[in-house]
Amino acid sequence: MKFWNKRLARIIFAIPFGVFGIFHLFNAQMMKGYVWVPGKVFWVYFSGVALILAAISLIMNKYTKWACYGLVVFLFITGFTIHLPHLIQGNQASMTGFLKDVMLLGAALHFAGHSEEELA
Repeated sequence: MKFWNKRLARIIFAIPFGVFGIFHLFNAQMMKGYVWVPGKVFWVYFSGVALILAAISLIMNKYTKWACYGLVVFLFITGFTIHLPHLIQGNQASMTGFLKDVMLLGAALHFAGHSEEELA
């Protein structure tokens, strides 16, 4: 039973990242306004592809440690450069995005702390 719990947890964790990645690819023009570095649309597409690859990696249980550390970096950047500044500016709706990023960052750190064999 432990095997299936870990596998199911990994897949449930991965699916939303794949969906977020697809959103990035189909809504790049809308999302570029959130990017604060040059090459805005490129970074939206890049992060979308990275999210999809991380989801695939988690589902297939290959390179999960690297995928999770990549998610940690992504979630830290989006949480602290997009959601937190909007929250500080008074946009209370950004609290949900910020807390979601922090929560998922913690989960990604947890998954990264286990080897592929442990997550089987």
